[in-house]
Amino acid sequence: MEYLFTSESIISFFVLVILEVVLGIDNVIFVSIIMNRLKTVVEQKRARTIWMITGILSRSLLLMALGWLLSQKGKFLFTLAGKGFDLASLVMLAGGLFLIYKSVKEIHGKLEGEDPVSSTANKTGISLAQAIGQIILIDAVFSFDSIITAGGTAKHVEIMIAAVVIAMLVMFVFSPKISSFIHKHPTLKMLALSFLVMIGISLIVEGWDGEAAAQLHLKNYIYFGMAFSFGVEMLNMSMKGRAKRRVVFLNEPVLEDKKDGYNDSAS
Repeated sequence: MEYLFTSESIISFFVLVILEVVLGIDNVIFVSIIMNRLKTVVEQKRARTIWMITGILSRSLLLMALGWLLSQKGKFLFTLAGKGFDLASLVMLAGGLFLIYKSVKEIHGKLEGEDPVSSTANKTGISLAQAIGQIILIDAVFSFDSIITAGGTAKHVEIMIAAVVIAMLVMFVFSPKISSFIHKHPTLKMLALSFLVMIGISLIVEGWDGEAAAQLHLKNYIYFGMAFSFGVEMLNMSMKGRAKRRVVFLNEPVLEDKKDGYNDSAS
């Protein structure tokens, strides 16, 4: 168990927690939109608890499956141009490409996507069963991003699970304050998405040639870039905190329900 307390493991743990919290805000907003459509406060609290439990369980199971996949390194399924590919390398290649695609698409949506304020909202209530079904479906989409990010950031499954669970607990308890903070400081969201592009590149390199990635120490460079960028942004925020400034508000997630004619956005 000593490997869990090395400097690399501790750094990857804190980096992963921060990434999961910042990038999980959209998940919280989507879930909040659904829960606000419930008719009573009791149902909202029950749906919130179910979301928390199912989210932690689904992510933990997926991380265990990811850990098993990573253990398959060296068991080649096929060779291409003299290079062998195992299940773990294929997952890394696919995950890296997915992460880059999703991050760039997210950046585009935040900056150049449709303005949710311009659409009308007609709220209609839904049942608890419908809300839970929608929450589980949306959470499954976001959990895939979360798992790929964890696999590209940390090496050990124990660290991945601990970081993801803590991040979800933090979002569960402090989601309104975190959401408000990110909304006021959109640079943090853009930095986090940019880091995901870097992690996606790291996964592609590891999937293509794991030995070369290990020799290059790619993750160390990524961690340094993250820490340096975060430090610069903290200095910017502290220096300009009291000054009047114009904040660029990013587009927030929109949940559309064509069946009910419902279209809502987080405010």
